[in-house]
Amino acid sequence: MSVTRLSARARRGRRLVGVAGAVAAALAVWAVGEPVLGHDLVVTQPGRGTADVGAGAIAVASLIFSLAGWALLAVLERLTARAGLIWTIVAVLMLVGSFVPVAGVEATGGSKTVLSLAHIAVAAVLVPVLLSTTTGSRTTGSTAA
Repeated sequence: MSVTRLSARARRGRRLVGVAGAVAAALAVWAVGEPVLGHDLVVTQPGRGTADVGAGAIAVASLIFSLAGWALLAVLERLTARAGLIWTIVAVLMLVGSFVPVAGVEATGGSKTVLSLAHIAVAAVLVPVLLSTTTGSRTTGSTAA
């Protein structure tokens, strides 16, 4: 795979757009799933009680995990020439792992489906965008963010 060298500023800009797109994708899934299709995203966690997963929770969670993914990629770029490969493997493992809490809560099948689709939507936007911005080599002495 040929990686076009981006300036640090262009890389940050694309990554910011990727994070915003991931949040927007998750919110779009929520908007179709809850208000349009009527799946109340109410989950009951063992030992924690019941929670209504609203747009705010979806936005905050997708933002936090997207920024964490960006940060991990930036760190890996400083440490290894294989940052893109390592980051992609970690991202896929995190996506798979994100289904564990969904499976472990009590909720309707529709609610679990909407939540799972939101996880997939974040990954579907974030992974290709961030991967397309990888430097492909160590960036010691420069900003990899």
